[in-house]
Amino acid sequence: MSLPSTQTQWVVTSKEKGFDGLIKEQGAVPQPGDNDVLVRLYGASLNYRDLIIPQGKYPFPLDLPVVAASDGAGEVVAVGSKVSKWKKGDKVTTLFNQWHQFGDIDTRAATSGLGGVFDGTLRQYGVFHEDGVVRTPSNLDHVEAATLVCAGLTSWNALYGLKTLKPGQWVLTQGTGGVSLFALQFAKAGGAKVIATTSSKEKAEMLKKLGADHVINYREDPNWGETARKLTPNNQGVDHIIEVGGAGTLGQSLAAIKYEGIISIIGFLGGAQPKESILETLSRICTVRGVYVGSRQLMEEMCAAIEANDIHPVVDKTIFTLEQAKEAYEYMWAQKHFGKVGIKIE
Repeated sequence: MSLPSTQTQWVVTSKEKGFDGLIKEQGAVPQPGDNDVLVRLYGASLNYRDLIIPQGKYPFPLDLPVVAASDGAGEVVAVGSKVSKWKKGDKVTTLFNQWHQFGDIDTRAATSGLGGVFDGTLRQYGVFHEDGVVRTPSNLDHVEAATLVCAGLTSWNALYGLKTLKPGQWVLTQGTGGVSLFALQFAKAGGAKVIATTSSKEKAEMLKKLGADHVINYREDPNWGETARKLTPNNQGVDHIIEVGGAGTLGQSLAAIKYEGIISIIGFLGGAQPKESILETLSRICTVRGVYVGSRQLMEEMCAAIEANDIHPVVDKTIFTLEQAKEAYEYMWAQKHFGKVGIKIE
């Protein structure tokens, strides 16, 4: 099969124009270098990060213009002359930070994000280094697999990257965003107890169906941190907290955390200026840790766990096409979604 020379792609052209700076264009199908693979992309997914890049609110390095989005999955259609890991027909999923291979992230790896510095996945074909993709879990379709790249790996890193989650431990998740839902699924697969917070009865039912042991409505219970602590044995507190609210929730997370527990800071939906002092980590005897996705090694371990436990990511019922990518951005920005926003690439 001969490959086309041009393709449809969405490019972020500006940090000042919001979604108007996201432009659909015809671009060249890239050619793989000696150590690269050419991937026909069939699935993509959006993250909050993708929404704030064109709005100038993203705190990490960018190199615009850039093909949008980090999350992609598809099939290898060509390999470079020195590639040994992959062959045509292999199903692969992208690695968020292309140079984050093992261990701790460093400054070089932090400047290798797809859809930020390197061309991303809102296109039909992409070239990636052979170490910049991982094998797609055999139980997932392309759109499901794409959701693993940022939200899935961030969640896995939070639970397994610094201090490994153990069976019987307690995890607290906030809301029903992608990272929080992955954390719920991974924690239950790992034998942990999960307390989830949400704001509605409908979402509470969905969280229970996914396996949450306890659900707290944070609108009805503003002191949900103390409530969560009281649900744990001897009121000791929770071992891991997936903190996505920032200023709006950090105080409650500190109230819920166990001695030597870990609060993983994933986002700041409730604002970036918390009133709590970092010195509170001393009186609470806990670790507060920023998480920036994860390494290829962590991603391969996550994919193995997903396959072994037949975990399926929670994908919103509305799946968009590549042509509808801007509509997908607007849909997610309006918070109409439950779980991950998926894009099917024809």
